[in-house]
Amino acid sequence: MEKREIAVVTGGTGFVGSHLVDLLLSKNYEVWCIIRKSSSLKWLKGKNVKLLDCGLDDKNSLKELIKDVDYIYHVAGVVKSKTKEGYFAGNVETTRNLLDTVVENQIKLKRFVVVGSLTATGPSLNGIPVDENTPCNPITTYGKSKLEEERVALSYKDRIPITICRAPAVYGERDTEIFIYFNTFSKGITTLIGFDEKKLSLIHVKDLVNGIYLASKSEKSVGEIYFISSEDYYTWDQINEITASILKKKPIVIRIPHFIVYTIAFLAQFFSFFSSKAATLNIEKAKDLTQKYWICNTQKAKDHFDYKQEISIEEGISRTINWYKEQGWI
Repeated sequence: MEKREIAVVTGGTGFVGSHLVDLLLSKNYEVWCIIRKSSSLKWLKGKNVKLLDCGLDDKNSLKELIKDVDYIYHVAGVVKSKTKEGYFAGNVETTRNLLDTVVENQIKLKRFVVVGSLTATGPSLNGIPVDENTPCNPITTYGKSKLEEERVALSYKDRIPITICRAPAVYGERDTEIFIYFNTFSKGITTLIGFDEKKLSLIHVKDLVNGIYLASKSEKSVGEIYFISSEDYYTWDQINEITASILKKKPIVIRIPHFIVYTIAFLAQFFSFFSSKAATLNIEKAKDLTQKYWICNTQKAKDHFDYKQEISIEEGISRTINWYKEQGWI
């Protein structure tokens, strides 16, 4: 019997990572997930997955656990932190540690995939979608840490076959972030930020993990960066219209001026200093929310490994809302 290829997924207990685990299992990979003691295993329950309980900081344990693997999909990262150090420790140093472990132990990987972010490039400043040649200008500490993560990963590309896949905003089943939008909408209220028309790239999680997988299998993608995103760009008016049609609700639309967004963010950030958790909405998140264009071009991924968006925004929102209903979330 032919030996199955082994794929390690970091962040496999999370939203994107758990969907990637599902895809790899469907492709008959042996899937291992690096987890922390505090990880919730809700999305991995009952699945044929080997759990590596060592985190990403312990090189000695990692060395023994990943010595025979074929692929590493590095999805784990820090999206909320009270400090710059927290972002860089969670997004840069963990990546460096994993790469060092591979090099120091001469592990012969077929591919090391880093799941990056559009925030590493920053928003489009002129309405033209950013691409892989756009000079990077991240506007938040999170974005800066993701850019530095890319730079660290590419510094190993002469020793490890590296591929970086940048994602825009992601939605879909199991998501808890954009879920807030659908939840408030289901209660008859939605908000629009500012008075200008904003456009964004928005990808369903199934399309994202499919793009990550295709990139990992392509010979052209070694040492390269790709945007894995929707081919279309959406306004919040469009998204509201589709959501209203599926939920059969006409919500009250509240427009929030940019200065109010910043005021709320400042207060949330201030009070988070008295809590053990970082604020979901902080000053930097307010910067993100008030940008006019978060849009990116997927042509390079199309050219190199035939990536395409398969789930339309209408189908994606319908699937997502139906899943939330089944789970009793809305």
